[in-house]
Amino acid sequence: MNQPHAKMELAPSMSPALMRMAAALLIGTLAPLFDTTITNVAIHTLGEALHASVSGIQWVMTSYLLALGMVIPITGWAMERFGGKRMWMAALTTFLAGSVLCSLAWNLGSLIAFRAIQGIGGGLMLPVMQTMLIRAAGSQKLGKLMAMIGLPTLLGPILGPVLGGLIVDRLDWRWIFYVNIPICLVALALAWRWLPRESPRERSGRLDFIGLLLLSPALVLIIYGLAQVGSHHGFGHSAVLVPLLGGVALLAVFIGYALRTSGTPVIDLRLFRIGSFTASSVLFFLSGLSTYGGMLLLPMYYQQVRGEGILASGLLLVPQGIGMLLTRTLAGKLTDQIGPRPVVIGGLLLTALGTLPFTQAGAASSLFALGAALVVRGAGLGAVFLPVMAASYQGLSSEQIAHSSSATRIIQQVGGAFGASVLAVILENRLTGPITPLTLAHAYDHTFLWSLGFTVVGLIPAALLPALKRSPSHIA
Repeated sequence: MNQPHAKMELAPSMSPALMRMAAALLIGTLAPLFDTTITNVAIHTLGEALHASVSGIQWVMTSYLLALGMVIPITGWAMERFGGKRMWMAALTTFLAGSVLCSLAWNLGSLIAFRAIQGIGGGLMLPVMQTMLIRAAGSQKLGKLMAMIGLPTLLGPILGPVLGGLIVDRLDWRWIFYVNIPICLVALALAWRWLPRESPRERSGRLDFIGLLLLSPALVLIIYGLAQVGSHHGFGHSAVLVPLLGGVALLAVFIGYALRTSGTPVIDLRLFRIGSFTASSVLFFLSGLSTYGGMLLLPMYYQQVRGEGILASGLLLVPQGIGMLLTRTLAGKLTDQIGPRPVVIGGLLLTALGTLPFTQAGAASSLFALGAALVVRGAGLGAVFLPVMAASYQGLSSEQIAHSSSATRIIQQVGGAFGASVLAVILENRLTGPITPLTLAHAYDHTFLWSLGFTVVGLIPAALLPALKRSPSHIA
């Protein structure tokens, strides 16, 4: 399974059927990715429209994340039990229903509940998409396929803040959710026409209820605890510590159970015996930390330190998305040719280089220079994500692919929540005294320096990735 080939073999080009399948899935994936970035930009506007406090309106984001964390663990079993096409259309329909209900929300409580419905659909969509495409790809190039899978995650940071800014400035808040409706309808039509019907697998087995009852609450508690860090200005408050420690304890119990059970656990921990998967998982955590932390810091820097408006901040972040697009195709090709290790190391170095100017930025720093830095940072992030995802699937059987998609998605979400929380605390701790333009700029400089440090730490697991890509012909 894992024997290296003596010489590189050229994989065939992706078939038209696979291209159509990828297009149908990627269009649908745009909906939750746009929704997340748009809602983040418009969160304060939602608070004003619904007459909600800051702590109350945060639940619009938190309820989505909690629902997402609950459903991700069942993705692998559900795909085996019901088939990929059915699960994809069910997830997409759930997200569409949640979007329609959110647009009709009449108060904060109803919006929070309907966002949870969105989170159920969104939590299923990305793992289902990844699993379907990897299984369908067969022996075709993983790097090139990862470049296609990563396209929505690149478009989200480019268009999401701009769309969010336009909606906040020009339209009613309900348009935050209206924009999902046409995307979901088009994606459903394409899925019905282009996705192959997958028969449920005979050996799907029973759902691991014990594992699910341990893992889902563990993830919910961990994500909830991390989401409370910003509101309570640190990790020392009981509202943070109680759920966080409870979640970690449940996670430890799940690990012990999953390692001892004779059946197939809801997440197969045997994946971590594969070196490339373990290294990829650590990098997924750190990349989630760096990406989500950057999504928190960058718009706040432009708004608080430089005094830019919401729309202007969104436009100023576009260079990072452009940088991600620039390296997308090249990263996929290089992963196929030389393996993920050198590509990821190069991407991390670019990310660090693009973050470095923000550790010295102030209110008068050149917007042109910062924009150029964002292009470099985006190029690095784009070069990291694709080969890490490709490496996480190397050496896996067809049955393990669904478990890998769920596990990596969980790790990214926890890493993102952890990164945003930690950087928020670091920033808060630097703003304890009298706030002047100079102290505000220094606080952001210090926090960006931590973000840079997390990126550099990623070089350690990156060195453990495969240097040369092994043939993925074993993937069915």
